[in-house]
Amino acid sequence: MFPNLEFRHLHAVIVLAEERNFTRAADRLHITQPALSKQITDLEKEHRFHLFTRDTRRVVKLTDAGRAFVEEARLALLHTERAVHFAQGAHEGSDSILTVGHSPYADHAWIAAMFAIRIPLYPTLRIRLMTQFAMESLRGVLVGELSLALVTAPPQDVQITAVPFARAPLYAVLLETHSSAYKERLVLEDLAKDDWILFAKRVHPVVHEAIMDAARRESIVPKHAHDIITVQQAVDLVSEHVGVAILTKPTARSLHADGVIIRPLSDTSLWFDTSVIMRAGDESRLVNEFVRAFLRKYVRNPREQIDH
Repeated sequence: MFPNLEFRHLHAVIVLAEERNFTRAADRLHITQPALSKQITDLEKEHRFHLFTRDTRRVVKLTDAGRAFVEEARLALLHTERAVHFAQGAHEGSDSILTVGHSPYADHAWIAAMFAIRIPLYPTLRIRLMTQFAMESLRGVLVGELSLALVTAPPQDVQITAVPFARAPLYAVLLETHSSAYKERLVLEDLAKDDWILFAKRVHPVVHEAIMDAARRESIVPKHAHDIITVQQAVDLVSEHVGVAILTKPTARSLHADGVIIRPLSDTSLWFDTSVIMRAGDESRLVNEFVRAFLRKYVRNPREQIDH
């Protein structure tokens, strides 16, 4: 599909397309900015088309050729990674192992429910957990690294079957001295004067976009949205009077910090489902039986929802 191209080049193009900035992309790739720039320039020269347009601020945008390239590059990497993981699974005897992805802040009851499941046809079944952010779990399921995953607000993807089993609002993390800290019904307008601390878009894209959409509907322009990737970063920033954090419920329930308080947001558009996700059309009997057993604890008719 991509003659004479190394996979590091494909990965570099994909990351730059996501970050739209050479410095951030180079940081993610753990290479220098000049090295990344040379990779992209060499690639464009060799194939005689431009993937990106640049401006003086090192901000880049995909060209039409770039968009087509990135779409196919993602598929190429996806198929390669799936081949490797499926081969590893066969080598390790994957019929008796389920690898399950979940958020670092997943409800402990969900994890306990998984370990309590017993399937007579698989008496030697073992559960292997992988703690990941939402997009990492989605990708893990797609490439076969994960058998299934628990993901809050998974993005829609025709290659994924997602069955919701729990629903919760977003929560605001505030200083106890915040003027709205003890309001019974907290709304985004109560946070309009604060800097916002949010999960980076690449970590939780659906949640991030929903927050911004809700702000636009209410004519709120966040003073500055600080992007974070861990809960501890959010807690530290709130504790240092930098702003307020808006997080998912499993995340919020894990917070313990002096002088910090947690309150749910009342806007129903900021309620999100946590779903079990698996590859669409996955015919593994073990995966399907396990998912059904898990959902029986939360969903009335899990078989109907999985089969659709």
